[in-house]
Amino acid sequence: MDISQISASALAYLGDSVLEALIRENLVLKGYEKSGKLNKEALNYVTAVNQAKAFKNIEKALTEEEANIFRRGKNSSHLNAPKSASLLEYKIATGFEAIFGYLKLTKREERINELFDLAYPEI
Repeated sequence: MDISQISASALAYLGDSVLEALIRENLVLKGYEKSGKLNKEALNYVTAVNQAKAFKNIEKALTEEEANIFRRGKNSSHLNAPKSASLLEYKIATGFEAIFGYLKLTKREERINELFDLAYPEI
């Protein structure tokens, strides 16, 4: 399948799982062991509000291609923001996730790790 034909929503869906796995891996490597504590700590990174903040850390480092994927994700339709985030934060988070989904499908693991480290320097 031509990756350019995959919807922004599907890219964000995949990107969400990429980010979740990286966050979980990093938390475990930091020494968290109990699932309750792991889940609580993960919420500091996976919410739309926190993903929108993390996007600001990578925005200037994006390639033109990645910026285009971000815009596709941000502007995708059928976005219903959760009560915990504004619509703009939710759109930014969706674009952020789409970047990671796209990079996963294009097998750019090194770039995923590079952007992840920029997005979440604290973990």
